Amino acid sequence: MMDCSDRHNRYFLRLFSPHILLYTEMVTSAAIVRGDRDRLLGFNDEEHPVGVQLGGSNPQQLYQAAQICAEYGYDEINLNCGCPSDRVQSGSFGACLMADPGLVSECVSALRSASALPVTVKHRTGIDQQEDYETFREFAAIQIEAGVDALIVHARNAWLQGLSPKQNRDIPPLKYDWVYRLKTDFPNTEIIINGAIKTLDAALEHLQQVDGVMLGREPYQNPFVLEKVDELIFGQCVSTTPTRLSVLRQTYPYIETQLQQGIPLSRMIRHIIGLYRGEPGARQWRRYLSEFGNKKTGDMETLYQAEKLII
Repeated sequence: MMDCSDRHNRYFLRLFSPHILLYTEMVTSAAIVRGDRDRLLGFNDEEHPVGVQLGGSNPQQLYQAAQICAEYGYDEINLNCGCPSDRVQSGSFGACLMADPGLVSECVSALRSASALPVTVKHRTGIDQQEDYETFREFAAIQIEAGVDALIVHARNAWLQGLSPKQNRDIPPLKYDWVYRLKTDFPNTEIIINGAIKTLDAALEHLQQVDGVMLGREPYQNPFVLEKVDELIFGQCVSTTPTRLSVLRQTYPYIETQLQQGIPLSRMIRHIIGLYRGEPGARQWRRYLSEFGNKKTGDMETLYQAEKLII
């Protein structure tokens, strides 16, 4: 979710529910230890609960990064062992770490010792053409032994060569049954499933087998998929469900404040452009925001004019 789940997107998605757990983009431990921490880790209190996703393979450096993240007030530390991009591989983290479960367990132990926050690992069912459930199970077992609080499984392999990150989200076959089986093998460990889950009805089906569901690209591309998440997933009695327009207008005070702080409108509207996906006027809405919202002169009037296209 690089360039997607930044603080502006998380603020926007939080408007749909106080209960969903949101995650940051992957941030490398090296960048946190050596870089601009406020830029990398700063977030709004309204985003809680929010977990920080770390990329790294140096236990000592991850320990330092986790301490810093805890000081910033995050609710969870997540270690990414699922990203297959070449750039991530060159840094020796992401999905390639699945080839070294012992190192991952050292990282988990380091993260656990850094703070009292829950530590989770996001990973795949395997790498390349691995078709051995026992290898996948062994990776999970080693992390559970190290004390991981939950495993978030993207239910398909990551092919480290020959596929782009986008292709890696579509081409390797889904293995939902492997994730269900993992939950059966480790009933006392929280198992969360991820991968090509596009509706809340599909999420409910998965929740018959596992403890949680992670939605990735779908809420980014189609935010209104979360319309009834409190009612259907969290069992909340909701008197009124949000409308697209009510959610849009709730973003206005936030966007106005960000504009006053010098944040360009383009940084925020790219996260809301899918709000009217599939609705009458959606094409004109997207076209208008793409043309005028990305200009340096983009301001609140740009949004007010765009709103007129869909009401």
